[in-house]
Formats: sequence, C-alpha cells, structure tokens
Amino acid sequence: MEDTPAIEVSDLTYGYPGRGEPAVDRMDFEVRPGEVFGFLGPSGAGKTTTQRAVLGLVEGWTGTIRVLGQDRRAWGRELFDRIGVSFELPTGYPRLTAVEDLRHFANLHHRPHRDLEGLLDTIGLTDAANEPIASFSKGMRIRLNLARALLHGPDLLFLDEPTGGLDPVNAERVREVIRAERDRGATIFVTTHDMHTADAVCDRVAFVVDGRIAACDAPRALRLAHGRRELRVEHRSGEHLLTSMFPLEQAATELVALLASGHVETVHTTEASLDEVFVTVTGRRL
Repeated sequence: MEDTPAIEVSDLTYGYPGRGEPAVDRMDFEVRPGEVFGFLGPSGAGKTTTQRAVLGLVEGWTGTIRVLGQDRRAWGRELFDRIGVSFELPTGYPRLTAVEDLRHFANLHHRPHRDLEGLLDTIGLTDAANEPIASFSKGMRIRLNLARALLHGPDLLFLDEPTGGLDPVNAERVREVIRAERDRGATIFVTTHDMHTADAVCDRVAFVVDGRIAACDAPRALRLAHGRRELRVEHRSGEHLLTSMFPLEQAATELVALLASGHVETVHTTEASLDEVFVTVTGRRL
C-alpha cells in the first residue's frame, strides 16, 4: 500500500560492548514513501548506528524495524535489489576505471541497471569515466559511491553524508540528484550534519542527540516554531551606518518612523537557520 511507511522504527535500542550509554536509546520514527527524510546531528549522536541497524549491518538491537512494509529480520538478500546505499567513506577497486567499477556493481543486482555513461554524466564524472579509481580525489570517489547506489533505480536510498568533502558546485550537483530521485518516486534517508543540504532537500528532518530524537518536522516548520523572526534595518545616523533589529510582529511602528527619516538603506526579514534551531531545541552545536 502506498501509505505504508517505507521505514518504521519503534523502541529501537542498541549499545556497543564496553560502553555505558546506548548509542541508540528507545528511538521511534517513520519515513513516508517518496519523501526525503533527514537524520541530523553531531558525530556520535547515533545517526549512522541507526542506519546500520536498519540496513542489517549490526545485530543485537532491540525494538522493531520494518523496511518497505516487512520486518527487517524477515528480509533476505532480495532487499538489496530494492535499496541503494552510499556510505560516507569512499570505497572502490583502485585498478578499475569508473565504468568498469559501475559495471561490476551492476552485475551484483537482479534488476536492470541504468545507462552507465549517463549516470557518470549526472554526477559529473564523464571526463574521468575511463580513468582508474586510484587516481580519483576523495570528492570524486564520494560521487562514484553515489552512482553505485543509483545504479539499479532503487526504491529506497540511504545516503550517509552525501555532500561531505565536496566543493560547492559538486555539493549542489548531489543535491540536484537527490531531488531528481525523489521526483522519480524514490524514498531517501539522509544522515548528515550539513544543515544547508538538509534544509535544501529534506521534506522532514529529525534532530538526533544522544541516541534519541529531540524534534522531527519539516525544516520550515521547525524554523517557524523555534526561530525568532526579525526585521533588520540598516540606516544612517550622521556619518554612521547603524543596524536595528525589530521583532517582525512589532516592526510596523518603528519601521514607519525610520522610513520617514529618509535615512534607511536596506530592509530585510530574517529567520533562524536550521543550525540555530538545532541549538535551541537540543542545546548542542554541530
């Protein structure tokens, strides 16, 4: 059914041996079909551990995990034809070229793969298609990781820090790929501490701290609920350029007075960034 969550997690708890506090502590959330869901938090918050539990890469967790409508423990290898995974740390066979590497991974799936040259063009690696991976920079390897995850047109994508280590141009290229995959109908689970990327592509985000979710909602809803909206006015007083800040709900009278003075140079509305909202909600900084 279309309204069945792509991922359902209930009371998930997992602790690493020898550590006092659990890495994931009674966590509950669900990811809706066709949405980009962001898992945001600092290193050590439990983001990647949660993702690994959902993927079946760690055992010994308690609680309930359902993926694509089925209990995680009931899935066999057929799940890997329906999901794509791009880990944070770049991998690859150094002696293979980019095309050879993708062809190798395409052969591991039991469903048709995308056009390899077209996929490399999408991630900006056309010029390096026949170059050995050993010669690739970290950023190029990260983008090749993403291409592997996209190869077979998965229903569910897991992206771990997809823009980490990328320059602004290629980071935006990756964000465009994420939007295109959502438009195709894929569900995308993003773990990151990059609030700009989360704000730009995520339909909903969860703030993760100490293995728990502190808040979960659309980025705009979180900014409106927890941020302070203000009006910033730059104006002249003699030879000095001054900046005045007014709460948006109370700005009318003060702004009219400043405008009447004839010395206003700029007027801007401001709202809290997602980074600032994270600090407000969790008391932590990324």
